[in-house]
Amino acid sequence: MNGWGKRLVIGIPLFWLFLFFLVPFGIVFLVSLGSPQFSVPPYSPAFEWDGWWPHFVGSFENYIFLTEDDLYWRAYLGSVKIAGGSTLLCLLVAWPMAWIIARAEPYRRNVLLMLVILPFWTSSLLRIYALMGMLRQGGIVNSVLLWSGIIDQPIQMMQTDFAVYLTVVFTYLPLMVLPLYSTLEKLDGALLEASADLGASRFATFWTVTLPLSLSGIIAGCLLVFIPAVGEFVIPDLMGAQDSPMIGNVLWGEFTRNRDWPVAGAVAIAMLALLVIPFMILRSSPALREDG
Repeated sequence: MNGWGKRLVIGIPLFWLFLFFLVPFGIVFLVSLGSPQFSVPPYSPAFEWDGWWPHFVGSFENYIFLTEDDLYWRAYLGSVKIAGGSTLLCLLVAWPMAWIIARAEPYRRNVLLMLVILPFWTSSLLRIYALMGMLRQGGIVNSVLLWSGIIDQPIQMMQTDFAVYLTVVFTYLPLMVLPLYSTLEKLDGALLEASADLGASRFATFWTVTLPLSLSGIIAGCLLVFIPAVGEFVIPDLMGAQDSPMIGNVLWGEFTRNRDWPVAGAVAIAMLALLVIPFMILRSSPALREDG
């Protein structure tokens, strides 16, 4: 490939990132430096032109405000808790699934992969509403439990953290299974046989051979689940309790109900920083560097 071809291959994705990530990021950051006002747009500009030169008139008061109001801290911590717990649950469920698919016969493997990907063919909102019908007090789950005599009255499952965890795992599970399968499918079975021949138990083989070799898939899957789960809005809004909002709900409320775009912009920038920092730390891990 000649020099122009290399520049084109590299330049197109860089231009895409610049246009649809850096430019919107810069606009939101500038909005966060302003102050709310009754106008169109509903915020004061961060810069004013003084002849040919822009003059900074904004401030970082919105970011200071985020540290002073415990609503945002509770929303951030609640988002991290739910996203982290859901990621761990996804990993515990997805790892055996990915292992079974990776070790299945080739003709069965394609069918199993299709079953994993199949939920993505349906709108996530429809799947959430289906879970709502199952978990409500008159839904299938409570009806079966009442019929079997396990409970005497319906259990409150909607508007709880349990419903949020369950829905996040149900929605994002394929994003954990696929990178794990891609890693486990490449695993050399001779290494497992060698470990068994040397007298290692199944648990020792898993802990010293299988798990380290699948670490890149684990990290990739955890990032694919954790990052969108932190900013999730629809699931906590439909399934969660009103007194435990996630940061996505707070962000939506600032934009729509309060009409405070500068504070909403500061919340969005802070959330992005919350996501980028762990991503950069994990991206520098040896497991990911060796894998890609």
